Amino acid sequence: VQLQASGGGLVQAGGSLRLSCAASGGTRSTDAIGWFRQAPGKEREFVAAIGWSGGIYYADLVKGRFDISSARNTVYLRMNSLTPEDTGVYFCAAGPVIGGTEAMYNYWGQGTQVTVSS
Repeated sequence: VQLQASGGGLVQAGGSLRLSCAASGGTRSTDAIGWFRQAPGKEREFVAAIGWSGGIYYADLVKGRFDISSARNTVYLRMNSLTPEDTGVYFCAAGPVIGGTEAMYNYWGQGTQVTVSS
């Protein structure tokens, strides 16, 4: 499974961005796509996940601000009301089941940088 994340960039606080994760090659072997992020000097953390066959799961930090959706083999992460604390590299990952831990995901994309200025 290959994952291509895109859509990152520089945005002012309060702004929005939409990230995309295009999945290809054997996607039938996975049922979930998750988004994780890693801020400078911090560990990677879970953001949101969606199952191809259903189910959505958000981290508490982003509930009400982020929206995850899917269409064909692409998963989107719409991020609203961004704050500087949302700055980091955002990774998408694929795994057999939906969940909020890195160990549940077998395949990882290269990451896309999101920078929120104050």
